[in-house]
Amino acid sequence: MSQDHRHSLLEDAQALATGTLLFAFAIVLFREAGLLTGGTAGITFLAHYLSGVPFGLLYFLINIPFYVFGLLALGRAFTAKTFCAVALLSAYSELLPRWIAIERIDPVFAGVLGGLLAGAGLLMLIRHQASVGGLGVLAIYLQKKRGWRAGTVQMLADGFIVCGALYAVELEKVALSVIGAVMLNLVLTINHRPGRYFGQ
Repeated sequence: MSQDHRHSLLEDAQALATGTLLFAFAIVLFREAGLLTGGTAGITFLAHYLSGVPFGLLYFLINIPFYVFGLLALGRAFTAKTFCAVALLSAYSELLPRWIAIERIDPVFAGVLGGLLAGAGLLMLIRHQASVGGLGVLAIYLQKKRGWRAGTVQMLADGFIVCGALYAVELEKVALSVIGAVMLNLVLTINHRPGRYFGQ
């Protein structure tokens, strides 16, 4: 990779700050509409709905074990950036409700817009060699160490999360949450083309 294509520290910092802000706003929309999402955020939503513990605190704690897989599979730089992204996302998800009040939101719109925002935020992080941690990191680790396809692992994990959601969330809300997951993956599928993008 040419040195000219590498991101500067300032570029990485703005990407982490902006990408996590977009993802956090998606979380606020999902939470206000009573929806959830896949991945570690989905697990955190379930734990949040069942326990009442703040989402941001739970998200930060749940991600801690996954940094080990990040170090083993993707190295120190990726893991350090991901740790910062998770910390920012945890803080944003608790601060945003103090900065903006949503009196009413249509659940379908929340699912669509939330999915698009989460996808855009995640895309920004991926292009700067970071993620929002959790199951995505584990999926990459298993792909490198065991040969399991990361996408398949992630899809199976999301399937279990959705099944678990049926015990905590209404069926209608679970169905609407699927819309958000589809929108998120649509953004990544259309826009994440490693061969077209040369930043690192």
